[in-house]
Amino acid sequence: MISYARQTTEEQPDVVPPPADDHIAPAPRVSVQAFCETVETAATIQAAGEDRRLGKAHIKIQMGGMAAAAEAYRSAPTPNVIVLETDGRTDILAGLDQLATVCDPGTRVVVIGRINDVALYRELVRRGVSDYVLAPVTPLDVVRSICNLFSAPEAKAVGRIVAVVGAKGGVGASTIAHNVAWAIARDLAMDSVVADLDLAFGTAGLDYNQDPPQGIADAVFSPDRIDIAFMDRLLSKCTDHLSLLAAPATLDRVYDFGTEAFDAIFDTLRATMPCIVLDIPHQWSGWTKRALVGADDILIVAAPDLASLRNTKNIFDLLKAARPNDRMPLYCLNQVGVPKRPEINAGEFAKAIESPPVVTIPFEPQIFGAAANNGQMIAEIAANHRTTEMFLQVAQRLTGRSETKKPKGSFLSPLIEKLRAK
Repeated sequence: MISYARQTTEEQPDVVPPPADDHIAPAPRVSVQAFCETVETAATIQAAGEDRRLGKAHIKIQMGGMAAAAEAYRSAPTPNVIVLETDGRTDILAGLDQLATVCDPGTRVVVIGRINDVALYRELVRRGVSDYVLAPVTPLDVVRSICNLFSAPEAKAVGRIVAVVGAKGGVGASTIAHNVAWAIARDLAMDSVVADLDLAFGTAGLDYNQDPPQGIADAVFSPDRIDIAFMDRLLSKCTDHLSLLAAPATLDRVYDFGTEAFDAIFDTLRATMPCIVLDIPHQWSGWTKRALVGADDILIVAAPDLASLRNTKNIFDLLKAARPNDRMPLYCLNQVGVPKRPEINAGEFAKAIESPPVVTIPFEPQIFGAAANNGQMIAEIAANHRTTEMFLQVAQRLTGRSETKKPKGSFLSPLIEKLRAK
């Protein structure tokens, strides 16, 4: 069975004209891919994508219907929403069963069909289809169907919060967080935001070469103003898919917060961003503990030394007790291989933590130093470096995206790779 979030609707597939006061809440930043059978439907979805309520959604339209969708997702992650057009009845259920074998959990499916049959509608709902819309459709039909997936009271939050924290100070947790967020946005094509929670000494603005006039301090010190529009104004755009909620990194005020100080910020970001990466400073307070425990996935960054081992074990034990029904946290070893420094190897770490590190990142002072001083990511200055691939591995594990579609190279790519190897 397809594990999509089910939208609760009345069992009435008949199309009715919208009332004059029909309100459609805007959709958050989600990815939508449509597979159409007719050019008319494709044109309608294209027109719907220009509606203000889908202004934040990334919509991609292809032809080929269900068969094309099943083939496309054999080697690529599925988006937040799939829109499928079908012109027959016999292949609808079979096509959905085939699609279910390649779909990621959590993907919502909207079917556009031409059969007005309550029995068929019930069977589609039983299989987990979020909505069934009768063709021919209008742009408003498409807008309403997609937006209602995320505005229904029972709909699950879109955003996934990933928390990154260092086992101790100076282990490079912020650098890892920023590069992993870059991989999530660039390689997995997920709209993401980095929230730099180290308000006094945060480095996200430096690492992304951004100096925004506003940031997370404006939100946390103005809790009454927090809403989607206000948070959008505070975001600094780094790339098409990556935004930054920067820390002020100034010492003109003291940053003491209550346990729930960031809750409204995180909830608002969840409603508008598919992925939120929290760069949590190395300190232990009520709000940092709450941010860790409340995250969907957690990455602990450790150095190969005794203090990191002890602290990582303590964090693991705390999170396992506080999150018994969640996935285990992940951890990585960073700055491994410092010359003449005694280190605890990955095997000993894994034995103590009872879990292997997701990656072991070598000590590379030249490339990491150059990236930091230039305000760039490792992938920008060394796309083929081994750590770039490691950041992608971590991004895939944290987001649950096991596959990524990489851009195709030119016919000269094999020759260029051989020259690089030489």
